[in-house]
Amino acid sequence: MSSSPDSVARSDSAVRLSGRARDFLAEPRFATVSVLNPDGSPLQAVIWYKLEDDAIVFNSRLGRHWPNNLMRDQRVSLLVADGYDYVEVRGRVEVDCDEARGLAVISELTHRYQKDPDAAASQIAGFARERRVTFVLRPERIFERLPD
Repeated sequence: MSSSPDSVARSDSAVRLSGRARDFLAEPRFATVSVLNPDGSPLQAVIWYKLEDDAIVFNSRLGRHWPNNLMRDQRVSLLVADGYDYVEVRGRVEVDCDEARGLAVISELTHRYQKDPDAAASQIAGFARERRVTFVLRPERIFERLPD
């Protein structure tokens, strides 16, 4: 398998995902989100995500450390890797604390990652009892290494 060298997309206008990056991110892979703790040290978490056009949407229960950090400082790096292939997206997130949207997003994510409908329904029922926050990451920089 051949792969392209690491590439960087930069622009003063909106940064767009390449077709290969979009195809790669369309698969239900796990992402690692990296945020900054109040003391400046990094914190990483493994998350579910989905694409909405060129934005990456993800969600968490309020009260966890990484979403608290991201609500305080919206700078983020999100990495989706599969072996040596990867897409990294950096930027600032939009924070959405609307509870109805939060439940809708986590429901979509659950169906994306949980293929057993009964297990998905059970998980969604649990998520419905939580207060959730949704993050929308619009790329400012994209790094990718993907097969040709």
